[in-house]
Amino acid sequence: MTNNKKIVLVVGAGDATGGAIAKRFAREGYVACVTRRSADKLQPLVESIHAAGGEAHGFACDARKEEDVIALIEQIETELGPIEAFVFNIGANVPCSILEETARKYFKIWEMACFSGFLNAREVAKRMVTRNRGTILFTGATAGLRGAAGFAAFAGAKHGIRALAQSMARELGPRNIHVAHVVVDGAIDTDFIRDNFPQKYALKDQDGILNPEHIADNYWYLHSQPRDAWTFELDLRPWNEPW
Repeated sequence: MTNNKKIVLVVGAGDATGGAIAKRFAREGYVACVTRRSADKLQPLVESIHAAGGEAHGFACDARKEEDVIALIEQIETELGPIEAFVFNIGANVPCSILEETARKYFKIWEMACFSGFLNAREVAKRMVTRNRGTILFTGATAGLRGAAGFAAFAGAKHGIRALAQSMARELGPRNIHVAHVVVDGAIDTDFIRDNFPQKYALKDQDGILNPEHIADNYWYLHSQPRDAWTFELDLRPWNEPW
């Protein structure tokens, strides 16, 4: 293992927020370890980081499977270095009327957006406490504060991940591990928003939707905070987004 390297692990490194966070930490000299269920989808991100002079490694991992998560953390810590920062960025925002929601889909959304956060954060925390340092960041949403009509499953999962973050912050803060929860409130500049919500996307030129790079700047800010003034919860929304 190369002990002088610092690792950031981004679970759920998609094409927007997760990828931008990985790039932001890589610019600061961190080795970006990124995961999705399909490793092939990570290749453009890994190549982009390498092209910019950084180091990145992509891993296929089902974040819901305990044995896969344990093996992933062990591999990274053994072969690459200590995980200094961990970002959980899995969403699972799937709308459905409560009258039509199925038990299978409700459970799957909870598994993806909440349970997998517990599995990954627990394994990373076990390593961090032995070193008495580290940062654990959870990507939340407005649904974690208030449930909207048609989003019962997503709201339940996001409320759960926020509660997990609160409990971990209270337990691990005194052990010098910074745990924070980021509420991303608003549309993000993605292909999905462009293709499905063109009126919302049209606000981009007015700074009316969230830029993934600017979201990533705030994750780096949280990781860099001095411990005498740690933030637990940070809300990010465009200037024109209603509260």
